[in-house]
Amino acid sequence: MKEEFEKLAAAGKIEGRHVAALTQLAEAGCCTHRSWGFGRIKTVDTVFSRFTIDFPGKPGHPMDLSFCAESLKPVPKDHILARKATDLDAVRHLAAHHIDLVQIVLNSFGGKATTDQIQSVLVPDVIANDWKKWWETARREMKKDGHFIVPQKKTEPVVFQMQETSLQDRLLTDFRAAKGLKARVVVVTEMIKGAADLKDKGASAKEVIAGLNPDIVSHQRNQPGVALEAIFARDELRELADLAPDPGEITVALVWAQDGIKFGPLIETIPATKHHRALESYKAAFPDRWVEMFRSALNFVSAKLAREIVGVLRHNGKLDLLKETLAKHINQHTASSELLLWFGRERTEDFVDILGPEVFRAMLTAMERDQFQERRSNRLRDFILEDQALIAELTATADIEVVKDLTRALKLSPVFDDMDKRSLLARLVKAHPAVQSLVSGEQTKQDATLLVSWASLERRRLEYQELVEKKIPANSKEIAIARSYGDLRENHEYKAAKEMQKILMRQKEDLEAALTRARGQDFLNAKTDVVGPGTIVLAMDLTTNQLETFTILGAWDSDPDKGIISYLTPVAMALVNRKVGDEVEFELHGSKRRHRIEKIQAWKTEAGTPPPA
Repeated sequence: MKEEFEKLAAAGKIEGRHVAALTQLAEAGCCTHRSWGFGRIKTVDTVFSRFTIDFPGKPGHPMDLSFCAESLKPVPKDHILARKATDLDAVRHLAAHHIDLVQIVLNSFGGKATTDQIQSVLVPDVIANDWKKWWETARREMKKDGHFIVPQKKTEPVVFQMQETSLQDRLLTDFRAAKGLKARVVVVTEMIKGAADLKDKGASAKEVIAGLNPDIVSHQRNQPGVALEAIFARDELRELADLAPDPGEITVALVWAQDGIKFGPLIETIPATKHHRALESYKAAFPDRWVEMFRSALNFVSAKLAREIVGVLRHNGKLDLLKETLAKHINQHTASSELLLWFGRERTEDFVDILGPEVFRAMLTAMERDQFQERRSNRLRDFILEDQALIAELTATADIEVVKDLTRALKLSPVFDDMDKRSLLARLVKAHPAVQSLVSGEQTKQDATLLVSWASLERRRLEYQELVEKKIPANSKEIAIARSYGDLRENHEYKAAKEMQKILMRQKEDLEAALTRARGQDFLNAKTDVVGPGTIVLAMDLTTNQLETFTILGAWDSDPDKGIISYLTPVAMALVNRKVGDEVEFELHGSKRRHRIEKIQAWKTEAGTPPPA
């Protein structure tokens, strides 16, 4: 193509200085434009002096040759962008060879590129799924290979170097150059991960341990968390290299035994991946007092650390003591937001006897208390809003009066804005329809008062009590047992138990709604000028000329065999407020009947009969 461009220059169609640039572009076949990005040169037209180039969003774009020479840069054929454009399938095949593909990318960018740059080139065209997993594998392979320098920070570039350096030499060089004990621990961690690929583990470990020990001494008082991290790394490396401890070196127990050490805050300074190791080290150092220390620290640490502390306590058979601590903080409303955040997320069957409406009350108290702290967190509030099942589960077995109190507390709480509060109240109403009037401030038709006898009211209360204290807890245990059988998709016991849970919850809701509306009555000395609850009505059937007796009592007092009917039945509603001599029509035994009221008398007087059993 050079000769063609030289002819165009001689004819005055392009400038001579553009020949070299145009030749490079034509031979490369790919280019970049500062605004349009990568382009692939499709045709070179020497008649009209132009290139036709495919840019993203601008396919088949014609460009004057002189403009191309000034504004385009050639992209070599071995560049990752050119390879993708000319043979994408081959590049995708290379993805199985992680470091080969990374090397091509690095060479395309002058031997180095950041993680974000590499990702932007490969995703989604080459790596369509699970980039994170692919990149972790690539990092491991590069660390073993002597040609790559893989930085700890994502913002620093990965570097490819022609001269190979062994993993051991590279890590020891990094260790010697690391500034500060924290940075040295990072290098030692990498050395532990790659211990199997070290040429001489013993020699490497000796040098590293000799470098760590003086730093541990200087950090043990002012930065005990960093000192602990270093001791953990040192001891693990020593174990891998099968070396004996150095005489007089600082141990974990010596760090923990220092005056002024604050257990919880110290562990919080250590990375979360080391929390369990730190807890076990304290347990080993103080076998007589670790349980009380863990229990007292629970209320002052993050939710993540609380989970680790709880795990150690449970694993060591201290579940009862743990539950005692949790119940105390919850009932006294002293539980921290972070402890309650962990507890809300946990909600396992181990704590079923603690989980209840008081937990939500404690959450409200903790969030209200946090409002007055400078460094308050909204994590508990966000969790409550996100977990759609939380409120329903915490109040599932609660007495309706307790739920009402909780509803009032939520309405008055200042920790949620109006929209979020309405959302939470709606969840309460869905789980407990009986609190609808408290939320809306209105008395709906469904909430109208029910007149019931004291005996029937007591029967319903006992039924409700058996439901929430026996049937629902028993069902919860059945669900837990069924869940332990495994695969829930084919677990018929689990499905049956969950279906029964729905039935029991609906029964509970119905009973709560009914008990909320119920008003106990003794129906004593009812007025007899008109028919009403607490009266006995003698009525003549005008078809059969037979006298019939109807005793009208409370909503739950029906006993047809004894002639007792609820004041809410169609027959009673036809009779109520009618006088002696009135004729009424109603359906009885499946057919319409007409009756005339002959007599109205009180069902119960001061010396009358007791309510029906």
